[in-house]
Amino acid sequence: MHDVIAADAATIGEPAVNISIFGVFVLITLVITFKASRNNKSAADFYAAGRNISGTQNGLAIAGDYLSAASFLGIAGAIAVYGYDGFLYSIGFLVAWLVALLLVAELLRNTARFTMADVLAFRMRQGPVRTAAALSTLVVSLFYLLAQMAGAGGLVTLLLGVTGEAAQAATVVVVGALMIFYVLVGGMRGTTYVQLIKATLLIIGAFVMTVWVLGKYGFNLSSLLGAAQDSADAAKTPRQVLSPGAQYGATGTSKLDFISLGLALVLGTAGLPHVLMRFYTVPTAKDARKSVVWAIWLIGVFYLFSLVIGYGSGALVGADRILAAPGGVNAAAPLLAFELGGTALLGIIAGVAFATILAVVAGLTITASASFAHDVYASVIKKGQTSPESEVRVARIAAIVIGAVAIGLGILALQAGLNIAFLVALAFAVAASANLPTILYTLFWKGFTTRGALWSIYGGLIACVTLIVFSPVVSGAKVNPTTGKSTSLIQGVDFSWFPLNNPAIVSIPLSFLLGWLGTKLSKERPDVDKYAELEVRSLTGIGAEKAVPH
Repeated sequence: MHDVIAADAATIGEPAVNISIFGVFVLITLVITFKASRNNKSAADFYAAGRNISGTQNGLAIAGDYLSAASFLGIAGAIAVYGYDGFLYSIGFLVAWLVALLLVAELLRNTARFTMADVLAFRMRQGPVRTAAALSTLVVSLFYLLAQMAGAGGLVTLLLGVTGEAAQAATVVVVGALMIFYVLVGGMRGTTYVQLIKATLLIIGAFVMTVWVLGKYGFNLSSLLGAAQDSADAAKTPRQVLSPGAQYGATGTSKLDFISLGLALVLGTAGLPHVLMRFYTVPTAKDARKSVVWAIWLIGVFYLFSLVIGYGSGALVGADRILAAPGGVNAAAPLLAFELGGTALLGIIAGVAFATILAVVAGLTITASASFAHDVYASVIKKGQTSPESEVRVARIAAIVIGAVAIGLGILALQAGLNIAFLVALAFAVAASANLPTILYTLFWKGFTTRGALWSIYGGLIACVTLIVFSPVVSGAKVNPTTGKSTSLIQGVDFSWFPLNNPAIVSIPLSFLLGWLGTKLSKERPDVDKYAELEVRSLTGIGAEKAVPH
């Protein structure tokens, strides 16, 4: 098996050319980060880019944040191998923005200063709610980071032709070190500028590949789909890629798994801390709304491109070659680039994907570190009695620790060969379970109390993570006949008892139920005056700049 991978990897471009193009992308982003660092003079600059990013710029940056390695590498691979079922990932990711636009974007921008906890703790007891929100933010960010780091490691090992586990681990370490550097030096402003450029390059790169693929089939989508099905029929494991059921639908359990996945994708975006934090970088609620509209258009167009890229990979590269390459299913888009334009296009597309990963992990890291520094250190430990300088210093230390943990988990995920779109879906499940019910109750239920918030956050978080730990994701998955390995994070053991890969169908309703139950069983009287103030602020934005612990 290793011989097959090595032989395949040896044909994928010229490592020297790939490294050179990588180097150019990294150099450009480092220069941007250094320039942005000159304006980081306050906590608002470090956390929220001084709140002076325009709606259009922020829409592009949100698209940059959201169009992660999962969107580019994971979804393209899922479509290439599983066809219709793989495309449903992108439908879920896109529809989720309507929930974010209609329910949370404008209201959160008006209510908070820097983090999600500013909203959740506004009319509750500060300490316990901020601690719970910070813990939830850290867990969601780590799940998301896990996917991005695995994607980066798989991409670089594919381009450099390395197959040993030590070499793959080294690439994850390098990506993690760059990520930490971006956050320490550039803050949110530097991260935003990197995301602006990266989103532009990613959409242009996807457009070029889409036109190129369609051109090979006379700009006839039916011919492309037919070629993809012909290729799937000739694979070692034939699949129907033009109809549902290649990945989900073979059994009752897999159908239920798909419903669970869909719930996680559609409801998770509105609870993702790194997406919510982007709303605080714009000057007004109107800009927050405008940025989401821009993001929806850009993301929607990109997912249409991903449909062509995915089926193009299936038709021109083939599922067997994709699954045998380093990175497995995540290698589809780079392999297609090499098939279309040789080493040059491969290097450019891989460089764009690499920049994609760097920008996203930087955004995730700054969100997690800001949550710890602002919510736990400044608000809970120091009771608000700390300077912005010391708060930012703690955020930078937290970024280093979070980066180190993400590197370790990323190495595990890379070696297990998990699809990164699937890993991101787990992050969405945690966000939808722990964060979204509490956010909605806080914004729209006058009687909501501190106990309800804590039961909802901790209940959803613990239930979701526990079910993931005891699911086939962590142990007990069947061995993939193509790679000879199980797709579980931990190989060779089986302690799974929860049959679904995504727990959202259980954990999301449970979190809503616990939030309601905790409130009803609480003896605490809800702060009606604070709710009235929150309602006015969320609808008008009056006082948002002063959303500090009361």
